[in-house]
Amino acid sequence: MNSMTGFGRGEATAEGFRFAVELHSVNRKHIDLALNLPRTLFVLEGRIRETLTASLARGRINVTVTIHPTVDSSPQIVDWELATIYADSMRALQQRLGIEGGLTLDSVLRAPGVLLLPGQDIDAEAAWPSLEKALQSALTALLKMRAFEGTALAADLSTRLATLRDCAASIAARAPELAGQHRKQLLERLRNAQIELPVDDDRLLRELALFADRSDISEELTRLESHFAQLESLQMQKLPVGRTLEFLTQEIGRELNTLSVKSNDAPTSHWVVAAKAELEKIREQVQNIE
Repeated sequence: MNSMTGFGRGEATAEGFRFAVELHSVNRKHIDLALNLPRTLFVLEGRIRETLTASLARGRINVTVTIHPTVDSSPQIVDWELATIYADSMRALQQRLGIEGGLTLDSVLRAPGVLLLPGQDIDAEAAWPSLEKALQSALTALLKMRAFEGTALAADLSTRLATLRDCAASIAARAPELAGQHRKQLLERLRNAQIELPVDDDRLLRELALFADRSDISEELTRLESHFAQLESLQMQKLPVGRTLEFLTQEIGRELNTLSVKSNDAPTSHWVVAAKAELEKIREQVQNIE
């Protein structure tokens, strides 16, 4: 079981440049990749997405790739040829239009493309092996953190599952008393209404039989235990289980609602409310699971 929250960073160097990759992961129902790449590496976006989706199933993953010149490199930061073309063209334009004023360095530097960003002239194909190495390093760190948090989530779910089982056991122990309690209440209402019926009266027996059939919660308790067992089993899985856990929590909620309606009993309702409160906490935790 893995969390969807995590962070990973990786670096690799090549040809005088250092590639740095950072991955930030948060909760999402589906996989959602947001890439922030230098313009020169845009053509590698598909490969980056393919690499990440092969290992990640859910979550919003923010990917940031930066390029830095290494200490021993002297990258070109000015496109001299382009700057010369701009300067010559600006002087020619002044002469043709008869505009006075001197050509300044600031005017040339502001021209598009004159100042080069680090890595702007990098060949993307040649850079891919180093970038992939940094990406894999960041991904490994991200997966490690997600797995660590997933272990903590699994421990918390185990504790809450034990509470759910205790509530279900209390409800099951209370179930055999419901028919007798209903019989007692029914006879008391008849006496208050001054209606005397023998305890073996057919109408009374039919009413008790109908109540026993309507209030039978054995099926709900059986399904609950099945859901609990599946939830427990999923905690040990390394594959993405978040969606399955979401489905199970919905089913457990339905069974608890049915138990409350069928029993019509104050102590049982108390245990159902306690179970629902614990189930809501499980739902919140499941939102963090891949």
